Amino acid sequence: MNESRKSAEEFLHLINKSKRGKLKIYIGMSAGVGKTYRMLQEAHVLLQNGIDVKIGYIETHSRKETHSLLEGLPIIPRRKLFYKGKELEELDVPAILILRPEIVIVDELAHTNIEGSKNKKRWQDVMDILEAGINVISAVNIQHLESLNDEVKAVTGIEVAERIPDTVLASADEVVNIDLTADELILRLKEGKIYEQSKIPSALSNFFKNENILQLRELALKEVASQVTRKVESDIIIGKSLKKERFLACISSNEKTARNVIRKTARLANYYNSKWFLLYVQIPKESADRISLSKQRHLINNFKLATELGGEIVKVESRNIAFSIMEQCDEKSITTVCIGKPHLDIWRIIWATDTFNSLLKRLSKQNVDLVILS
Repeated sequence: MNESRKSAEEFLHLINKSKRGKLKIYIGMSAGVGKTYRMLQEAHVLLQNGIDVKIGYIETHSRKETHSLLEGLPIIPRRKLFYKGKELEELDVPAILILRPEIVIVDELAHTNIEGSKNKKRWQDVMDILEAGINVISAVNIQHLESLNDEVKAVTGIEVAERIPDTVLASADEVVNIDLTADELILRLKEGKIYEQSKIPSALSNFFKNENILQLRELALKEVASQVTRKVESDIIIGKSLKKERFLACISSNEKTARNVIRKTARLANYYNSKWFLLYVQIPKESADRISLSKQRHLINNFKLATELGGEIVKVESRNIAFSIMEQCDEKSITTVCIGKPHLDIWRIIWATDTFNSLLKRLSKQNVDLVILS
């Protein structure tokens, strides 16, 4: 009966997947590379070929060349909302669901919706549209990817507030990188094709430094290459017995270090197109009646982050963290354990126990890798 139920659920998943709209995402290393321009060009081609394509939301940033491409394209009026005494505009999801175009263009995937909207983020709006069977073409910059938040901050010195979960990008049926050299992008900036003249000097001395652009470009190229690899593995390599990586991220209640472990493990799992788990071992001093409210809040936020990045949460109560890690490796067929660098509370506890050597021996015997993340 269990096998029959499993088979039925798998078949139902295939049916629902076929009903879901297709998602195409244009990705770039920064603003100004031409993502919106390319989306509008594609919309014209689709329209000329008899496809019912409509503009759901486009942000031209007053760029003349881009704005001119809106001419002749059917546009779904934006929803008007009043917020703090101002009239603002948002993507009108109900109108899109009623009109049901074959394809809708939705820009600024990482955008945060106005307070009072059904969804907090635009990527959630896009998921609703896809679930209704409508195809979507969207765009996002590489710095808005959640798991890259720390790397982008290290490169640019800026913490990007608006982010999308890696699962959104991974769910895309097609990801296209809009690539420019650093010199080409800086030239576009100096020519006023990205920002107005008053903002150019500041942009050149901050975000648009040559070394920043080169590193962001590398991140974008790597991400799209990973997407292609995943597609090859899932769509082309069928029936081959390949070793499937499975990652286990081990965290404590230390928020900052835990978030780093979560993001880096998610990146590894994303690269290998693999399943990953987040393990939190609740030791007696962090039981529900003893743990501080701030640590509870950190844990909840970290669990939420891991879920958004495609991880499965595992929470166990134990005095022996090392034993709990080994237990989860057995149960979940883990191939790689990811842990923070030695100053982590969790690491100090493991190191202090006489089970540490047995942990290393057990992991080695099971052919499980142990990765210490910086």
